[in-house]
Amino acid sequence: MNKTIRLMNILSKRFGLAIVLFIILFSYQRSYAQDIYDLSRCIQTALERNYSIQVVRNNQEVSDNNFTRGNAGMLPTVSSTNRFGGTINNATQNYDDSKTTSSGVHNTTATAGVTLGMTIFDGFRVVNTYKRLGALADLGNLNTQMAIENLVAQIVSEYNYYIQQLSLYNNLAYAVSLSRERVRIDQQRYLLGSASRVEYLQSMVYLNADSSRYARQKEELMTSIVRLNELMASEDLGRQIALKDSIIKINEELLYEDLLTLTLQNNTSLQIASKNQVISEMDYNIIKSRAYPYLTMSTGYNYNYYTYGSGTMETQTINGLNYGLTLGIDIFDGFNRKREKKNAMIELENKKYKFVEVEQSIKADLYTIFYAYENNLRLLKLEEQNLAVARENLEIALERYKLGSLAGLELREVQKSLLDAEERLLSVKYQTKLAEISLLQISGKIMEYL
Repeated sequence: MNKTIRLMNILSKRFGLAIVLFIILFSYQRSYAQDIYDLSRCIQTALERNYSIQVVRNNQEVSDNNFTRGNAGMLPTVSSTNRFGGTINNATQNYDDSKTTSSGVHNTTATAGVTLGMTIFDGFRVVNTYKRLGALADLGNLNTQMAIENLVAQIVSEYNYYIQQLSLYNNLAYAVSLSRERVRIDQQRYLLGSASRVEYLQSMVYLNADSSRYARQKEELMTSIVRLNELMASEDLGRQIALKDSIIKINEELLYEDLLTLTLQNNTSLQIASKNQVISEMDYNIIKSRAYPYLTMSTGYNYNYYTYGSGTMETQTINGLNYGLTLGIDIFDGFNRKREKKNAMIELENKKYKFVEVEQSIKADLYTIFYAYENNLRLLKLEEQNLAVARENLEIALERYKLGSLAGLELREVQKSLLDAEERLLSVKYQTKLAEISLLQISGKIMEYL
């Protein structure tokens, strides 16, 4: 800011006030034209562009496309067969009193036919197959939903992580300004002879240390920018983003009982485990249906045209309809169906165990994260009090240092205490936000951030 003011003064002396006003207006317009991203916009951008979401949506579309009656075998099939061919033969025919020899006898055959086939009954296999395809389509939707929820959780987490790193960056900038002010004071004291050169050099060491940490924090801030741009699939990963929020906002009104009820109803992992159980039931029913008889129907129209190169008949045409019903049953297949039914029943039992396991794991995560959430809320109030005390302590210490009644090492400790208090507060805020994000994701409410 001081450099900017000095630059404006120099420009006003050399080029006049009008030029300076033009530069200020131009800078203001550029800053005003910069896109502002709030959390909702970041999420929407990621959902539209993110490559992993596009892949999951394509997989979902494949599952939806497979959910058809034709793929399940409910619809009839129509096929057409057409063929043209011929033979060229040499023939010798012996009679009682004569012999006939023919060479190069060319006979041709042309056939065309249309056949309609349909399964009338197949032991409920077709019905169960159709239900299974529907369950697979639902599973594809749930997988897409889980991918979207994971992405939203990542966006919210990274968005607030950027706010945390930006706050740390600003705090370190303030620390550098304090250290620079201390160097100025110690330099004046040294020049006036009221302080030693050691104190002046020590304040320079502190300034360089704060400046180094400030530079490293800038690197961490850029890393967060890159990750946020990557999640939003931006072409320019290093593009600077202006966020609308400058503080981490925390929802302090989450209740465990409400979250538990919503989790058992809406948790995506539970729904996926339940849907896998349904698919296993359909697999078992499909295998069981093979014990029933099956009935199929077919009909068709055939047209045949023949030409003969020898004999009394030159051409022949045959056409007509054909139809038939087929009733069958598998009597014995080497006990394979019995073996497959046992394996399918075991798989169904495994899916039931898996559902209970997922349910227990989710309940445990919910309880653990909610405890951390409540504990962090308590720590948050404590750290806010500590920060207020640390700021007041720094103000008093600076006044005492300017008056010469406080040693430089003591001032450094007070300054460090303020930085530590600010860093702890930001860390607790971010950890509380992460717990909030996890609780909303487990309970199926993560899309409320959108």
